[in-house]
Amino acid sequence: MNTRYLKAGRQRIAVAVLVMALTGFNPSLHADQQQPSEASQSRPNILFIFADDWGWGDLGCHGHPYVKTPNIDRLATEGTDFHCFTVASGVCSPSRTAVMTGHFPARYNIQGHFAWAKQNAQRNMPDWLDPRAPLLPRFLKEGGYATAHFGKWHLSNDMIPDSPLPSDYGYDAYGAFNCAGEQMPVHEDAQNAIAFMEKSLRQRKPFFINLWMHEPHTPFHVLPKYRWRFPELEEPDNIYAAVLSHADDRIGEVLAALDRLGLTENTLVIFSSDNGPARAVGPTSLELMYDTATGAGYGIAASKGITGGRKGYKSALFEGGIGTPFIARWPGKIAAGRVDRHSLISAVDLLPTFCDLAGVTLPPSYRPDGVSQVSVLLGQEKPERETPLFWKIDSPWPAPKNRPYHWVSYAVVDRHWKLVTNKDSSYWELYDLAKDPFENRDLKTEHQEVATQLLEKLAQWQVSLPERPDARFFSSERSK
Repeated sequence: MNTRYLKAGRQRIAVAVLVMALTGFNPSLHADQQQPSEASQSRPNILFIFADDWGWGDLGCHGHPYVKTPNIDRLATEGTDFHCFTVASGVCSPSRTAVMTGHFPARYNIQGHFAWAKQNAQRNMPDWLDPRAPLLPRFLKEGGYATAHFGKWHLSNDMIPDSPLPSDYGYDAYGAFNCAGEQMPVHEDAQNAIAFMEKSLRQRKPFFINLWMHEPHTPFHVLPKYRWRFPELEEPDNIYAAVLSHADDRIGEVLAALDRLGLTENTLVIFSSDNGPARAVGPTSLELMYDTATGAGYGIAASKGITGGRKGYKSALFEGGIGTPFIARWPGKIAAGRVDRHSLISAVDLLPTFCDLAGVTLPPSYRPDGVSQVSVLLGQEKPERETPLFWKIDSPWPAPKNRPYHWVSYAVVDRHWKLVTNKDSSYWELYDLAKDPFENRDLKTEHQEVATQLLEKLAQWQVSLPERPDARFFSSERSK
């Protein structure tokens, strides 16, 4: 080889290396790992991780005695941990309806989980959420975002084969279970989310991803690798810790992908749960069960979730049923390592909050029940919420002896006051959440005037609700 050309080539390589060092260019990045464009950096990506039955106390950063969640704990270290977040129901489907619509789910007659058509009819429910309702993913898609859903759906169910698919609700891509059509394996949620992030980066579009994880809902689909991490635990606790560890690992894979793709700094990541932890009503033996959407796994005897001292569990409207983790990370925007113990954030706030962050203007005809909480996320001062929050769920009365906190059918929160009532409002209790967040002291006798005002507001809200669901959202299964 001609030494003159060889020397010149070496010089060009040296210059190229110097340029790459100065500019930060990395030739090892693939096409789907290129840095975001300036346009895509102007609006944040949004990754909303919504677990299923994950109790407030089921995190390492919340002091769980044996559950290990280093990746979620990382979010808390690098973001803010909000201790006063509440979902809009104590069970799955209505809780998710609130996230999707920004409305109290009772406005759609959705007060329980979607099940078989006969059960939905018995509970005066539709068989699926109206796909033409005002929807978070559709608003963001129309605003230029790439939108995707991976994981649990449960805005209908797999037992309703003629229900709309998630793609009918404003998503560019989805992989789901508890829906009509093909059921995505529960452990493929993270890998699908990562692939969608890579695709959005190639397309230079900001993304919104719902990552709705199965854990720790029954059945418990546990892998031996994770059971071996907790050899000292009894079998039910071992199973529970194992499934949470598996979910935390998948969250870690997604966070690592954000780092690898250079997207961490411009991505809002939120971790939360749809309701409080499930618990068996009484002593229950550990057995296998089968779910038509997700397959075989261990049953409710392995449900060992805790609420961090909050009263009640899943399906209750006390704080143990509706108070769930809410950790938000957005480097440089949301304070790192901060704990917010006072700001009241609701699931109905997520739609206006995400659209506000995305620069998406909501239609003038749309009236959300929630409000934008951008200033709260960013640690700025915000006046108290001006409108109350409401809950509705079907609960028995009198309270069952084996479920003493599952009698509440309605609840209302107005500023720091919370009132809970039974189905016909013949009995109620009043709590000051600012002074008594664990609802230990009933104040209805000391503050009768507050209770009266809240009962009036609750009655006004109740008469605003539809008496029955729209028949357009009934399955043909009802006629069988």
